[in-house]
Amino acid sequence: MKKHLLRLRLTVFVILISSCVTKLFSQEQKKDSVKLPFAIADEKKLSDEDIKDKKEGLYVTGTPDFSSDPVNGVGYGGEGSLYFNGKRTDPFYYYTAYRAKIDFVVFNTTKDQREFFLKLDVPYIFNTKWRLRVEGGYEANPNLLFFGLTPKESLQGLSYYPGGDSTKAPVKNASWSDYEKNGLIGANQFYNNYFKKEGVLNVSVERSFFGDKVGTLIGFELAQLNYTTFKGNSLLQKQSDAGLVKGVRNNFITIAQFGLAYDTRDLEPDPSSGLFLEVTNEVSLKALGSSYNFNKVYGHANWYQSILPSVFPKLVFAGRLGMGYISGDAPFFEYQDQWSQEGDIEGLGGARTLRGYKISRFVGRLMDFNNFELRWRFAKAKMFNQQFAFSAVPFFDIGGVYDNLSSFDFSQMRYSEGMGLRIAWNVNTILRFDYAWSKEDQQFFFNLAHTF
Repeated sequence: MKKHLLRLRLTVFVILISSCVTKLFSQEQKKDSVKLPFAIADEKKLSDEDIKDKKEGLYVTGTPDFSSDPVNGVGYGGEGSLYFNGKRTDPFYYYTAYRAKIDFVVFNTTKDQREFFLKLDVPYIFNTKWRLRVEGGYEANPNLLFFGLTPKESLQGLSYYPGGDSTKAPVKNASWSDYEKNGLIGANQFYNNYFKKEGVLNVSVERSFFGDKVGTLIGFELAQLNYTTFKGNSLLQKQSDAGLVKGVRNNFITIAQFGLAYDTRDLEPDPSSGLFLEVTNEVSLKALGSSYNFNKVYGHANWYQSILPSVFPKLVFAGRLGMGYISGDAPFFEYQDQWSQEGDIEGLGGARTLRGYKISRFVGRLMDFNNFELRWRFAKAKMFNQQFAFSAVPFFDIGGVYDNLSSFDFSQMRYSEGMGLRIAWNVNTILRFDYAWSKEDQQFFFNLAHTF
């Protein structure tokens, strides 16, 4: 019985993929080839409202990035994008959110987390079916968390001894605030923390097929990483010394990336309808210069459905089913990272999966998660020649971690819920404000872009 839910989810995923493949080969492609150099599916065309709000030419969007987190402290910096949209006479103007985009991130916190990233994204580069993505950056973070490498370890509730006195009965299933105040003190101050320094470069190219519904991806990543622990009692250092985990100290990782995606979203940054199905595979080999041999497979199915469009200008149900599996001789930090064209998934917890738990709170070789949102646009405004649209977003997240498929168990699933606000700025830039809670924690997030 305990495997029925997982089997049902896998069945749904297979049915979605099968129906998409059937549709691709059964439908005749009928597109106007005079204006476009090649056929693009009707589902990919932007809505009339989004086309009306879309800005022509070159423009910049940016926002200060402020945050407050009990782990990283008060954060400040900036995130923004440089867009080139072209003109309305360009036929691609009606089928893509932008012709080219450069994203930048500069971020720092009072607890010394630092990030510097540049990203380039060029759909239909040189008016072809190819898409180019390049990302490079550096991150230093002394506040990352480790709760164990197996589901048995990380799924345990937080516990501590009152006053640090091990002769007393431990307090179990504590909230994060109580755990931090009473458990992470003295020699245990950095018990769950470790320090990461990473420089990374990733280049990938994508090729579209079947009216731009199907895309294939090939990429390569180079990363130099250094992981250290702090003085005192450290869970990661203990497990490293005992040979239970690999990856502490210096690491050089090379990864070959492969992906396949099916995409019928009408507007990539803020969809009102469509599907996005993706399967990716990452291979790291010592033969390619990497420090380790391992393989990671990740897949997710996102769907977007407008509800009562004749009544609500924009009311969208958005759902995601995701699953990832890692095999081989992988270092501990790779368990916390699943690669996607839509952005990396960093374990269960944090802004992109279980928003009511700390990032990477739960890890295992097999990770399963689901997100559900109701996005209701309740107002629009134009200020300083800028378009803004406001949406309320209640959400629910649920997921679990396992050693393998046969170890699936309902008791290993965790959930969180919350309420969010989205501000669409000139259609393409989404400002996301989320407040989430779980039985263990409450968290507030401010980010650019939807969760999925």
